[in-house]
Amino acid sequence: MEAFRKLRDQVARQQQAVLKQFGGGSFGSSENISLDEVELRQHHRIEKLYTSTRSCKHFQRDVVRGLEGYIVTGSKQVEIGNKMAEDSRKYGAENTCTSSNSLTKAAFSFSRARTQMTKEQEYLLRVYSTQVAEPLRALILGAPLEDARHLAQRYGRLHQEAEAQAIEVSKRRVKAKEVPGNFDNISKLEAAETKLEDLKSNMKVLGKEAASAMLSVEVQQQKQTLQRLIAMVEAERIYHQRIVQILEQLEGEMVLERQRVEASPSLASPRPVIENQMPPPPSYEEVNGISSSAAIDGSSDSMEFFLGEAMHSFRAESDVELNLSAGDYIVVRKVSGNGWAEGECGGKAGWFPLAHIERRERVLASKILKV
Repeated sequence: MEAFRKLRDQVARQQQAVLKQFGGGSFGSSENISLDEVELRQHHRIEKLYTSTRSCKHFQRDVVRGLEGYIVTGSKQVEIGNKMAEDSRKYGAENTCTSSNSLTKAAFSFSRARTQMTKEQEYLLRVYSTQVAEPLRALILGAPLEDARHLAQRYGRLHQEAEAQAIEVSKRRVKAKEVPGNFDNISKLEAAETKLEDLKSNMKVLGKEAASAMLSVEVQQQKQTLQRLIAMVEAERIYHQRIVQILEQLEGEMVLERQRVEASPSLASPRPVIENQMPPPPSYEEVNGISSSAAIDGSSDSMEFFLGEAMHSFRAESDVELNLSAGDYIVVRKVSGNGWAEGECGGKAGWFPLAHIERRERVLASKILKV
């Protein structure tokens, strides 16, 4: 249509040049040979409708291309999210930590939340495809738009032909004026004027048809595109709300578990305190002169052995230390003044932090046999 407009302007300039060259008067008046004002307004209206529908078509195409990119990258994100969820679930199922199950619970919670989020993302991608991209693609490739555009293009060609014929009529009128009574000139003038009237009549009918079709397409484009955009925005709003809910629940579970760990002394490992504040265990030579046992309650019981149960695991870091696992029973033989105790467990002897055990007065016989 842009080319048609340029050509029309060019023809109009040529027409004015011809009129200027051969003069005005009753035969050369532009009012008698040029297209009437109604047809010009119709032509301008069809041009605007054509431009409007073309711009909307390009916008629809850009939206579809953007959604196609979202769907491709989103599908990859879903794949990665499912892998993360499975890895977290697997760790939670196979975790062998003996001191606490807090991370196990957190891993299961994360796996469940990640699975929920990937499902929400999959639903959003389906909405992108079925409720936005596909309807817009149907509008872009639909028959109504193509038919209306073909009518507008036919009208444009007919309008161009009519303007060229108007110039021909102007020339014939000038010749008829120059040689009055020339039958051949008059005959050709009448034929040119008849053809021009036929073109204008056909253009009027086709113009109404093209304008009606283009207007219908424009209304449908505007309405349907707006509806698809609203559907997309609504789906994204619901998606983000659901993701926030899932993350808030996950964060609450993890924070609660962390608070439970921090509030429970049985779940907090005393090992860092021992490493930072306790001196290394004394050697056997250093304790030869020390009274054998300061009881756990702080009293001194000379050379009194007692039985203790390990409440926390302890990993030996030197040859003089004794490995302990939670639930082990130890025969305590010495207690030093710096927080270490010496005893025997499972046929091995060595030093360990006194804070890791609790004294037991009564123990099942099966447990004593293990000591």
